[in-house]
Amino acid sequence: MWWLFGALALLLLGAALWGPIVSNVEHPRYKLVEQSGDIEIRDYAPMIVAETKVSGERRDAIGKGFRIIADYIFGDNTAARKVPMTAPVTQQASERIAMTAPVAQQGEGSTWRVRFIMPSSYTMETLPRPNNTAVELKEIPVQRFAAIRFSGMAGEDSLELQTKKLEIFIRAKSLSPVSPPTYAFYNPPWTLPFLRRNEVMIEIAAAN
Repeated sequence: MWWLFGALALLLLGAALWGPIVSNVEHPRYKLVEQSGDIEIRDYAPMIVAETKVSGERRDAIGKGFRIIADYIFGDNTAARKVPMTAPVTQQASERIAMTAPVAQQGEGSTWRVRFIMPSSYTMETLPRPNNTAVELKEIPVQRFAAIRFSGMAGEDSLELQTKKLEIFIRAKSLSPVSPPTYAFYNPPWTLPFLRRNEVMIEIAAAN
């Protein structure tokens, strides 16, 4: 029976490592401005995103939005060409919500922006056009974010807790938030919880 236990151990090890391995894709470029524990202030370079808007509960919206944009990068475009996957996939409430509102209370009926960041080697001219009109390509200018990183399953409770920590940091630093929280997910769904990378990000006004 020892071989059975050995095979099972190898299978579990493979499952543990597969998520981080396939998550080793291009990430958006940024300059680290300041770090305090798990919280960072970052200046992001301009980027292009593929965006779709989805209504409903947050968890359902991220799944539906992911599938819509995944179809685009896997070839549902005018060139019938695949676009390399990047990380993270981001999600943000499209309407302005008070900074003190709990994530769980954004609730049913909210509209969410789900975005894939396009590889930096592409321009608006070289990216294939989406066939699905629900997918829009957008140029995003330089932005400054406060971001908190955490592991685990990123359920509603953990997102709410991390958002509150980030808001406390922003207030303590007298920073000016200019957007609702953005949730960033870096790993495939089969990644073991302790190996996941999740972030809550809030855009802040850059210092003059």
